Amino acid sequence: QVQLVESGGGLVQPGGSLRLSCAASGTIFNLYYMGWFRQAPGKQRELVATISSAGTTNYADSVKGRFTISRTGAKNTVYLRMTSLKPEDTAVYYCSARRFDSAEWSYWGQGTQVTVSS
Repeated sequence: QVQLVESGGGLVQPGGSLRLSCAASGTIFNLYYMGWFRQAPGKQRELVATISSAGTTNYADSVKGRFTISRTGAKNTVYLRMTSLKPEDTAVYYCSARRFDSAEWSYWGQGTQVTVSS
């Protein structure tokens, strides 16, 4: 069983930056891919970024060059550094975990709100 707790959301002006954190517990962290998803009002949840235990990353086209995902094994934590934020980045951001041998994102955090507005 995996427990995920996000933090770091908030209100930021366009062009600003935020860093989200996701603390994982209850498992061997390096067995899991970690990802950030987001869901805006009236829209489907979408994948933002993923990172493997080896540090391989992937990003949605909409955030490439602006967002950076990273992870630390020592703290069992995954981060999402968001820069040059736009109003369209406004959403609830969710941390998720997927075992390396599974195709399913099985574990989810409670979500943290990010609002980009002047």
